[in-house]
Amino acid sequence: MNKKTIELSFEVYDSIDQLSEADAILLRQARELTTTAYAPYSKFLVSAVARLNNGKIVTGTNQENASYPVSICAERSLLASTGALFPKEPLEAMAVTYHNLNADTHSNRPISPCGMCRQALVETEVRFQQPIRLILSGMEGEVYVIAKADQLLPLSFSGVDLLG
Repeated sequence: MNKKTIELSFEVYDSIDQLSEADAILLRQARELTTTAYAPYSKFLVSAVARLNNGKIVTGTNQENASYPVSICAERSLLASTGALFPKEPLEAMAVTYHNLNADTHSNRPISPCGMCRQALVETEVRFQQPIRLILSGMEGEVYVIAKADQLLPLSFSGVDLLG
């Protein structure tokens, strides 16, 4: 038997004020965008804002449905828009934030993409052969910066697994 270890390394900033100007701009836009999320059932408003290699900004928000499987997360909403509007343009960075209307807190801790979004992000990195830097935060407080989305999904399923 062999034992292997997978580690996750990421940067932690005390607040948006410590980020580079480019990252702070993305996160500010994401925080403002939460107001446009459609989450009448969960009251958990999520937004994502990405900067593409060409400098364009693309946004996405979660869109709920009474039939929950029909819902789409902010990250995948953004990836779908990017694929339609800029099909050949890689994503450089993506800020993801949320506002939980059910909580008394100020949504002040970073959240991470769900499993389906992690898979979609990894597939996008593979497609463009370029990492997507993730900036994760709440409406205030700490900010996590992860160099590559695939760090969130070690041992991910990929097209290689489909080959015979």
